[in-house]
Amino acid sequence: MSFVARSASQSIRAASRRAPRAVLKAARVPPQTASFSLLARTPAVHQSTSRGTRGIKTLDFAGTKEVVYERSDWPLARLQEYFKNDTLALIGYGSQGHGQGLNARDNGLNVIVGVRKDGESWKQAVEDGWIPGETLFPIEEAINRGTVIMNLLSDAAQSQTWPQIEPLITKGKTLYFSHGFSVVYKEDTKVVPPRDVDVILVAPKGSGRTVRTLFKEGRGINSSVAVFQDVTGKAKEKAIAIGVAIGSGYMYETTFEKEVYSDLYGERGVLMGAIQGLFLAQYQVLRKNGHTPSEAFNETVEEATQSLYPLIGEKGMDYMYNACSTTARRGALDWAPVFEKANVPVFEQLYESVKNGTETRKSLEFNGRSTYRDDLQKELDVINNQEIWRTGKVVRSLRPDHKPE
Repeated sequence: MSFVARSASQSIRAASRRAPRAVLKAARVPPQTASFSLLARTPAVHQSTSRGTRGIKTLDFAGTKEVVYERSDWPLARLQEYFKNDTLALIGYGSQGHGQGLNARDNGLNVIVGVRKDGESWKQAVEDGWIPGETLFPIEEAINRGTVIMNLLSDAAQSQTWPQIEPLITKGKTLYFSHGFSVVYKEDTKVVPPRDVDVILVAPKGSGRTVRTLFKEGRGINSSVAVFQDVTGKAKEKAIAIGVAIGSGYMYETTFEKEVYSDLYGERGVLMGAIQGLFLAQYQVLRKNGHTPSEAFNETVEEATQSLYPLIGEKGMDYMYNACSTTARRGALDWAPVFEKANVPVFEQLYESVKNGTETRKSLEFNGRSTYRDDLQKELDVINNQEIWRTGKVVRSLRPDHKPE
């Protein structure tokens, strides 16, 4: 995701601050004490359709064979040995920077953070245990010290800072991204990587907050990996290793172009944009027909997020259908094709808008404004003040497991 509200990360940062200072300063954590060792406690379950050695497998995804990479191929000791001569310089400390940086640090890798000195991100990094002059530096110094430059600034910031950063990406370094945006839309961003460095990508399929929480739970997030430029002949191996280091459970291959197309398309579609539109449309029709706010919210959002969607995530759509009443199942099967037919043209229009760069130019223009944060907050306030979400706050407070914010 492009951003996460600051408040959403406070609990994660608080947990990090409780870590002993001596541990935070350690260059490498012994395998038996690193957080990654939690993951080894759960045996990996592999499908019978797989083949290959250790964590590298070819799986049949509904008739299409794809190579996937699992963390089982990178035991912690091997991971630490692989990066023993490297310094991962993480540039930017937003959502992804926070999650990926803390995970790699907990896995015992030599990680430093580069952000604007004394800015908000600098203060947040200090709160998380990064030490000025030891593991926390101004951007230019961090890049000079690093061998793997992890550019995790926002898309707009990558474009704005590239003239200053590009000369520092010297031969022998590796340039890393978690989004293909800047490189793919180079005509708009002006980000053109030097020709003499490896350029790689690991894109976690979730927010930085999720990257961190799943890692702490001993699980792992799904990620895609891609190589834009392979100078050393080891770019893909390096990308996979970093993917494991930052907390990926398994990774699949893509390209920079396909990653950014699918990412922008998905965020504007069912991941965020479409779901807000669908929730609001259904809620409004219920309200217009005399249903109370609590009933409209429960039938639109609460049942979806607390009951049905988790079933889809755990077992699949067919399982969720089978878990419902016969009446609900019949209606869902009848109406699903209607919604599909109505929405395909909208999604085709959305994909074309992503592919032709329209979405990129809109994003760069808006996120590059000096009034960006104020303008964004105004739009978020509109959503926050919609009746559906004001009702949601009350409904959530009634959950037995509710914890006051």
